[in-house]
Amino acid sequence: MEFAYSFAGLVVGFIVGLTGIGGGALMTPILIVVFGIAPVVAVSTDLLYAAVTKFGGMWSYARRKMVHWKVVGMLLLGSVPGSLLTLHYLKGLEALESIESLMNMTLGVSLVLTSIAVFLRNQIRERAMRLDGHPLAVHARRWRPLVTTLMGLLLGALVTLSSVGAGALGTAMLIVLYPRLSMPAIVGTDLVHAVVLTSIAGAGHYSMGNVDLTLLVYLLIGSLPGVFLGSHVGVRLSPRVMQPIMGSILFAIGLRFVLAG
Repeated sequence: MEFAYSFAGLVVGFIVGLTGIGGGALMTPILIVVFGIAPVVAVSTDLLYAAVTKFGGMWSYARRKMVHWKVVGMLLLGSVPGSLLTLHYLKGLEALESIESLMNMTLGVSLVLTSIAVFLRNQIRERAMRLDGHPLAVHARRWRPLVTTLMGLLLGALVTLSSVGAGALGTAMLIVLYPRLSMPAIVGTDLVHAVVLTSIAGAGHYSMGNVDLTLLVYLLIGSLPGVFLGSHVGVRLSPRVMQPIMGSILFAIGLRFVLAG
């Protein structure tokens, strides 16, 4: 079983390196469906798994000055309270079935939304760029800091409940709000926010006794070389090919969880 966990980490890490899609969108469903791990343990462990795997990428973007720190701060102003409030709410749920039912439904909805964001990322960016100069868009910019913080609040709750949403979904939201930022800057900003958010949410779940540290270690043993291999192969593949494939997979998995809930 330990080898199977590491192999799953290798596969997911490879796909993350290949496509840039966050590991949480794939790892959590695999742990629940394939290995039969309880949703609360799968989500909790995957949060720390995501924090570690994304840290290397975050450091690379930060070193190249491709992080908009002001936007990161506005996101965290919402996402940290959102995560803490969600953790407090989970602690108040005494029935394990209630927690797992909530997590399964949130996971399904998050995966469906993520799949849509993956499918439409290019179209979202093109539309946002076209509308950026519109008088209404210019007028709405004064509300952008507040909307960014509210977006962070939503992501904080979603990520804490499902470990999904900090990647593709966060990127799509940033594209809409900040169309003038380059894609590397959007990805780098989203990565930094995701690392901080998943670390806080994972630490909160750990304090509740939900994290399986042994499972986490075996997943990381496979995923770290997987990310390295995938990133080298990914530069040779067109995103136009990979995005529809990943979007379809995530949509199918998300629909499965929604219908099961």
